[in-house]
Amino acid sequence: MKGLPVTCDDLLFRYGPDAAPMRFDCTFAPRTITAVMGPSGSGKSTLLALIAGFERAASGRIMIGEDEVTQLAPARRPVSCVFQDNNLFAHLDVATNVALGMSPGMKRSVSDEKRLTEALAPVGLSGYGARMPGSLSGGERQRVAIARALVRERPVLLLDEAFGSLGPALRETMLDLVADLQRRTAMTVIMVSHDPADARRIATDLVFLKDGTVGAQGPVGELLNGRANADVNAYLGSQELPS
Repeated sequence: MKGLPVTCDDLLFRYGPDAAPMRFDCTFAPRTITAVMGPSGSGKSTLLALIAGFERAASGRIMIGEDEVTQLAPARRPVSCVFQDNNLFAHLDVATNVALGMSPGMKRSVSDEKRLTEALAPVGLSGYGARMPGSLSGGERQRVAIARALVRERPVLLLDEAFGSLGPALRETMLDLVADLQRRTAMTVIMVSHDPADARRIATDLVFLKDGTVGAQGPVGELLNGRANADVNAYLGSQELPS
């Protein structure tokens, strides 16, 4: 499950004939965590949806590793996604929700059960397999969603505001969990967030979007230190810039 580079090569996308075009030209380094930030409506979720295959570009191409995936269906792309609402099935127990990451069927082999156990352990949910989503906290439900992504064994993990609804302490715990899992698996992680603290905590690289295009990209330490371009500094504001 070693991470692969992701390249968005001059992607052009618009939501309708009267909508303003979005154009994305950026590269995400393999085996790293990259934060995607920018104002609301700048195209952060759209960019992830294009990489995942939930949206299709009008032109340009998407490369994952050496393979072009621009026209592939989402299920055929080497990508897993975790969203803010975690998309768990309330009528299925934790083990079954996680197992759906391996197969849409409900039958599980002995080897499947082993993979489930191995996926639940690193996210701190050993012994939770029989529990129902309704009995879990928000953080625990997000851990189930991450475990489901792990069993898919895809080299790229997309996080779209996955922890946006969590309180500060739990949010930091989940971010640290993602960082730890990334170190263990060497996945390529692309993380949408509104909070510069998220990027500073676990990301090495940053892609900044503004008005549907890439306004800046580079190491987090360079772009969030107050010496980036005016758009990034304006987004950060005086409270987020180092004194």
